Amino acid sequence: MTEVEAALADAHRREWARVLAATARVARDLDLAEECVQDAYASAMTAWDRSGVPDNPGAWLTTAAKRRAIDAIRRDAALRSRLPLLVVDDEEEPVHPEGRDVEKLSEAVPDERLRLIFVCCHPALAQEAQAALTLRLVCGLPVPDIARAFLVTEPTMAARITRAKKKIATARIPYRVPRPADLPERLRAVLAVIHLLFTTGHTAPSGAALVRADLVDRAVHLARMLCDLMPGDAEARGLLALLLVTDARRATRVDADGRLLRLKDQDRSRWDRAALAEADAMIVSSLRAAPPGRYVLQAAIASLYAEAPAYDQTDWPQLVALYDRLLQVWPSPVVALNRAVPLSMVAGPEAALAEVERLEGDERLSGYQYLPAIKADLLSRLGRPAEAAAAYRQAFDLAANEAERAFLDRMARAGSLF
Repeated sequence: MTEVEAALADAHRREWARVLAATARVARDLDLAEECVQDAYASAMTAWDRSGVPDNPGAWLTTAAKRRAIDAIRRDAALRSRLPLLVVDDEEEPVHPEGRDVEKLSEAVPDERLRLIFVCCHPALAQEAQAALTLRLVCGLPVPDIARAFLVTEPTMAARITRAKKKIATARIPYRVPRPADLPERLRAVLAVIHLLFTTGHTAPSGAALVRADLVDRAVHLARMLCDLMPGDAEARGLLALLLVTDARRATRVDADGRLLRLKDQDRSRWDRAALAEADAMIVSSLRAAPPGRYVLQAAIASLYAEAPAYDQTDWPQLVALYDRLLQVWPSPVVALNRAVPLSMVAGPEAALAEVERLEGDERLSGYQYLPAIKADLLSRLGRPAEAAAAYRQAFDLAANEAERAFLDRMARAGSLF
């Protein structure tokens, strides 16, 4: 990678949201703002290669994107009247008392990315549309990766994002920083966005590396800021605890050669004990404060896996009980599939296989590679190596991350030897 390519990649990770926010104030439209920002990044490749990387790449990109937006508006004078305002200028709207609340929010949320997430999670949009739109615009994730996160096809996700943008334009929804009083109704969507951002980084949907550390670190940072903003919310604490517990294993998820290691094969002595202890304290306090929600229960499950001295010494019955409670508050097919793992340790692999085969009829999991992967493991434990190899091969065909594909290929080849 050249110096310019490295600088652009770093600027995309660090500056995308800030550049987009500044451009949106000029463009007054999500599509136009995104297009101008993309053009600015593309032009930077040639300009920086010719003149060198600027001292402040973010400022350079912001200026370039805003100029493109102004040029586009001048070419189409009607654009301003038919597209919604992302951020309303003071001179075009009278100052209301709520303006002071906006200032307070800006002071309370110094990170512009978190403010943008709250802005994009507008209650007029369906929650999945809010999350998808935010991941695309604020976090800069490509549509294929977002589609994988939502267990839908790429065309379906592209259409969903397009419909969300059209609804904003048609309904003339004013996108402005919400007042503090409006934050609670947007919190659920904001939590989902941060969780999806982390999940996308924890196991990258595509590419050679298993982990995208920049996305993981960004998600943890945003979760911490959210806890500071809403310290009394148990689910916000639960989300941060979940991210900390899950990321505590980062250093042990691949071996020295970059090969994926299963949980039972990881060196637990290398896990981040400080992160695990911090998460445990938040989980305990959240469980005592109120009936646990989705993220608190997920954090408790992850912590139960982590606190066991060894994989075989995990409290499997307690895990099944926690998954049962999680299914009550979040009836997701992914949760039901993950429950099959501890169930196999309590009731045996045959009982778990019956649950996995039942879930094969759920079309939402039709492209989810972890279903055939879990099925393959259960078949292998039942002494059915040929069927296990076929299931591993099916998971291999569905996976796009190279580290996962290499692992699944090894398992399929090992099964075919018997």
